[in-house]
Amino acid sequence: MCIRDRVGAVLVFGSSAAVLVVELVALRLLAPYVGLTMEMNTMVIGIALTAIAFGSWAGGRAADVVAPRRALGPLLVLSGVAVAVTPALVRFVGTAEGDLALLVGGACLFLPAALLTAVTPMVTKLLLVDLSTTGTVVGRLSGIGTAGGIAGTVLTGFVLISVVPVSGILIGLGVLLVVTGVLVDAATRGWRLGRQALVAGVVVGGGVTASATVPSGCDAETRYHCATVREDPERESGRTLVLDGLRHSYVDLDDPEHLDFAYVRAIASVIDTAYPAGEALDAYHLGGGGLSVPTYLDAVRAGSTSVVSEIDPGVVEVDRELLGADLDENLRVRIEDGRLGLRRIDTDSRDLVVGDAFGGVSVPWHLTTREAVADIDRVLRPDGTYVVNMIDHGELAFVRAAVATMLEEFEHVAVAAEPGAFTGAGGGNLVAAASDRPLDTTAWGERMTERDTGWEVLTGDRVAEWIGDARVLTDDFAPVDQLLTPYAGRR
Repeated sequence: MCIRDRVGAVLVFGSSAAVLVVELVALRLLAPYVGLTMEMNTMVIGIALTAIAFGSWAGGRAADVVAPRRALGPLLVLSGVAVAVTPALVRFVGTAEGDLALLVGGACLFLPAALLTAVTPMVTKLLLVDLSTTGTVVGRLSGIGTAGGIAGTVLTGFVLISVVPVSGILIGLGVLLVVTGVLVDAATRGWRLGRQALVAGVVVGGGVTASATVPSGCDAETRYHCATVREDPERESGRTLVLDGLRHSYVDLDDPEHLDFAYVRAIASVIDTAYPAGEALDAYHLGGGGLSVPTYLDAVRAGSTSVVSEIDPGVVEVDRELLGADLDENLRVRIEDGRLGLRRIDTDSRDLVVGDAFGGVSVPWHLTTREAVADIDRVLRPDGTYVVNMIDHGELAFVRAAVATMLEEFEHVAVAAEPGAFTGAGGGNLVAAASDRPLDTTAWGERMTERDTGWEVLTGDRVAEWIGDARVLTDDFAPVDQLLTPYAGRR
């Protein structure tokens, strides 16, 4: 039996869509083990493109050697098996070693992508029955394949990731590919369907069993993260929010004034010393996490209002269900990108802006630029304060650039960090505070000492000397991921 035009078009469309689904989901699957950075995204995209190039070349060569109608079914079945077992394999090796997870994940991405890409040259060979129409057939199938890739991208980004766990997407796709391969093989080679159904059942059962045996380790697979809430063995009411393996927030369910992370104590110390005790504040927060700073404000400054821009609705649900967040008119969370949310805040309407948004270990680049900082200055009242948490190590090239950028818009900027960070001997979290009025850095330092933070404050001429010739970040040029010093630790 020959492949007809419509069937061939469906196979090309579907296999191309599947490649993009696997590529996008691979980013989410690997993030808890190897991080989520520009370099990581680039590597996954590079692997996928390499697989596509290799699959096109190898599929074309194979189509001239092996009868395409005999190869199409096995190609789809093998790719389905590879996709279905990927979650179990990556999570199994990821718990032991991140580099091994990247190697296995890369192999699991490369193999099905190459096999699926080989479908197009196979179908092309089958449909080329007249040399006078070669251009038409090749062009049509190329367009159909591109349309399939677009469909796979849109379906994954806008629908699948928001409603289906990562493992469910890959297992479901693997099952679909296996079943399709079985049907194609049965139709083209005349095998009895019962035998193919048996093969499909074995693969489906194996994929599901493996994923159940090696669980994701996530309390929730959100649109952007693998989210986990860990109990504090030393504090019964303590909870830590972990996103993709990184500790993002610590929340005490019974005591919102208990601040565990040093950087949060540093931020709270800025707030404590910048305004009279107990004075209600209007605050805006770039990034929500576990909402520890907004709930602290509400606890120590009755009547304060907080507006939070948090891009991940799944994190907000975790806050509600597992971290006891009480969202009301005084604490409003908007599901939105921080830069876009910032534009919605009225001019001169906030006493305080808190920046604590992260994609992996990096502040999203578009929140670090001069244009973004100018918008922050716009929403602050004349005596308002901007305080931001950042992570860097070694020579602190990123933080120095971020502080240089803040100095372009604010008259006064100070930076706090662990001793040794400013000399290149350490790193980790650094907190910068900026305002158009003088900052009481002495009081800030004393308050951090009271909170047992042990951080030192850099201010005045020492800040200018420390940042040196660091480049100001702009919307046109902000190489944040490249400036960050690689670090394998967890915050």
